[in-house]
Amino acid sequence: MPLDPHAIGRSGDLRTIRWDATDALLYAVGLGAGQDDLAFTTENTEGLPQRVFPTFAVMAGARDAAPTITALDRAGTFDWALLVHGAQSVTLHRPIPIAGSATSQDRIVAMYDKGSAAVVVTETDVTGSDGSALWTTRSSAFIRGAGGWGGERGPSGPVNAPPPGRSAEIVRSLPTGRDQAFVYRLSGDRNPLHTDPAFAARGGFERPILHGLCTYGMTGRALLTAYCDDDPARFEHIEARFTAPVYPGDILTVRAWTTAPGLAVFTTSVGERTVIDQGLLRFRTH
Repeated sequence: MPLDPHAIGRSGDLRTIRWDATDALLYAVGLGAGQDDLAFTTENTEGLPQRVFPTFAVMAGARDAAPTITALDRAGTFDWALLVHGAQSVTLHRPIPIAGSATSQDRIVAMYDKGSAAVVVTETDVTGSDGSALWTTRSSAFIRGAGGWGGERGPSGPVNAPPPGRSAEIVRSLPTGRDQAFVYRLSGDRNPLHTDPAFAARGGFERPILHGLCTYGMTGRALLTAYCDDDPARFEHIEARFTAPVYPGDILTVRAWTTAPGLAVFTTSVGERTVIDQGLLRFRTH
């Protein structure tokens, strides 16, 4: 059975998610943070209260989450080995607490028929135990072999303005570890695409690839330093499109350009190959 075009508007199960300081620390280490990021990688460094990386929003509560039906599960039947992350955004309504519990509700907001593939867009609202909005995420899944039902193709072309025709004002190189996926997966994403050579081969990859959200988090980490002085309270929104896989051991290069007060565009590449584009960051200026 293919994807169900009537799935737009369907929601996943209402979930209660919980996380603690250790979850935030594990996520930070999974992004390759360490001695240079003590506020994010330790909880007992003198004079440095623990902080949480803003992109932790994509993984908070995932490590110990009880099995539930997600909105994507209600999109129809498809081969998960043929699914890759297409795009991701995070909007923070306030900094993520070091530990907490919240209610998470996801829903399908769009489905596009690309002919030989399909795109399913989901949005998730996360609300704190006190009823306040914590964050909103939006994710696009690109599923090969799942299109062809004659549906709307969806938007085409750039979503955000391309980088200006000048040199990037921010250039950061970030090495990924050969075994980094084995650490990152402990935050809750156990997809074998990132560790199992046979599963990766089924998806058409020469070897397991790094989690797209790990690349995304590493990019966000570089931008947090460059534009927010590592202060999560100044980090408001990040969005980007995944364009190519990253293999563990690759070196990421993040380039960013300020386009207006509190607004920047960015890309991430491996050598000459762009792996993230259409990047947009909103942040609070001094």
